Amino acid sequence: MKRIIPLLAVPLLLTACGLRPVYGGGANGTVAQALGHVEVQPIAGKNGWLMRNALNDRLAAMQQGGSGPRYKLVVKLDDQISGFGLRSDAAVTRERRTLRARYQLVDEATGAQLLDDSAGSDAGIDVTSSEFATIAAEDTALERLSQTVADQIIARLALYASRDTAP
Repeated sequence: MKRIIPLLAVPLLLTACGLRPVYGGGANGTVAQALGHVEVQPIAGKNGWLMRNALNDRLAAMQQGGSGPRYKLVVKLDDQISGFGLRSDAAVTRERRTLRARYQLVDEATGAQLLDDSAGSDAGIDVTSSEFATIAAEDTALERLSQTVADQIIARLALYASRDTAP
């Protein structure tokens, strides 16, 4: 009985501190409703195609038709590969792929910029004697980075929507 009482007090303490779930209300919640009306603008290049698809995959779960897009998400990417880890013959043995995204959330009706932020991540790549294997590893790293950066962007948009629509 002594162990149950503290467990029962935890939900009361959490509500007292103002902590509430971001996606509270599910598909009918304010955050899901706001994110369901975001349209991702086209992004140039292969990395842009991967990023746009990753963002649309995450936003599609919240879209419910209705009045169409209220916001547009403009994303600009910076994708770099740098070599390091040199052998004695000056050959690169390791690469780092860095993907940075600067994104802006724009209100369709007024054209006002609501959010201007950036997200990014990097991945290490082993350079092998096979050029095909190295290119495949670079492509796989880009796919993973696109997913990671898309998660960061959606989390930041959800946080913005929860704060913007908070009572």
